[in-house]
Amino acid sequence: MTRFAAQMIVLLGIVGWGAIRIPHEVKNKRKNRIDVSAVDLQERVLLLISLTGLGILPIAYCLLRGRGFLVFADYGFFAAQAWLGVFVFAGALALFLATHRQLGRNWSQTLELREGHTLVTGGVYRLVRHPMYSAFFLWGIAQALLLQNWIVGPAGLIGFGVLYAFRVGREEAMMREAFGAEYAAYEARTKRVVPFIH
Repeated sequence: MTRFAAQMIVLLGIVGWGAIRIPHEVKNKRKNRIDVSAVDLQERVLLLISLTGLGILPIAYCLLRGRGFLVFADYGFFAAQAWLGVFVFAGALALFLATHRQLGRNWSQTLELREGHTLVTGGVYRLVRHPMYSAFFLWGIAQALLLQNWIVGPAGLIGFGVLYAFRVGREEAMMREAFGAEYAAYEARTKRVVPFIH
């Protein structure tokens, strides 16, 4: 494993993310009417912060590092660390795919409930309430392991962490309002993003 190979793996992972997400986004926009939406300026800013940390910055670094982009923040390359990042990224993408498949028509990129929205509690959702957030946190960890740079490496965890911190409470409030006692019972028996840990 080399630094260049690690960068290519990150780019391939981002392409894999798009290959999973884009078909679901296109399908849901065509077939599902939005019933409840809490998309506002805060939501848009949070999405941009997350996209910058997990997408824009790592893509720019991987494509422009050869021209000196942020190389001052590189640290010594450790192949074992990068290999661990490969396995974590594979796990993140597998979990990301599972959440999209299990949510089906209930999936939305933003704070929205679709017409006929149902509460999904099976599959990976029996382990955690927000497995897609778990997948993004794994992606952020993988990025930090693969892109051994003090700025770009942790940017994914920081960017997504900001989105998570300001969004998850609002999302759960929407779910409580929509599903009442059913969601309260689900909350009581299921952790947020890490099984067995609040």
